[in-house]
Amino acid sequence: QVQLVESGGGLVQAGSSLRLSCVASGRAFSTYGMGWFRQAPGKEREFVAAVSDSGVVRYYADAVKGRFTISRDNAKNTVYLRTDSLKLEDTAVYYCAARQTSAAARAAVAYAYWGQGTQVTVSS
Repeated sequence: QVQLVESGGGLVQAGSSLRLSCVASGRAFSTYGMGWFRQAPGKEREFVAAVSDSGVVRYYADAVKGRFTISRDNAKNTVYLRTDSLKLEDTAVYYCAARQTSAAARAAVAYAYWGQGTQVTVSS
């Protein structure tokens, strides 16, 4: 069982930046594909970004491409999501997720483990 703990969310103004972090338990983190998803009130959970085990392959949702950056530090069992130029529509709970395989993936069903989420609220 892998436990994921997100942090770094908060209330910020539009145009600001945040760095979200997700720390994973266990010794196999470097073999997992990792992803970030988000869910806004009244909406379905949606894909944000994903990264392969080595960090080489990265995928982004069109809505965040060019503004968000996913990265990972396998020595620290941590995956990050740098969010720049935040918009009102980025307001959501952001979830970290881990796969049981190395590849990055966009589909939520591909992920076996999920964190509890961290709230990001963007104000005007």
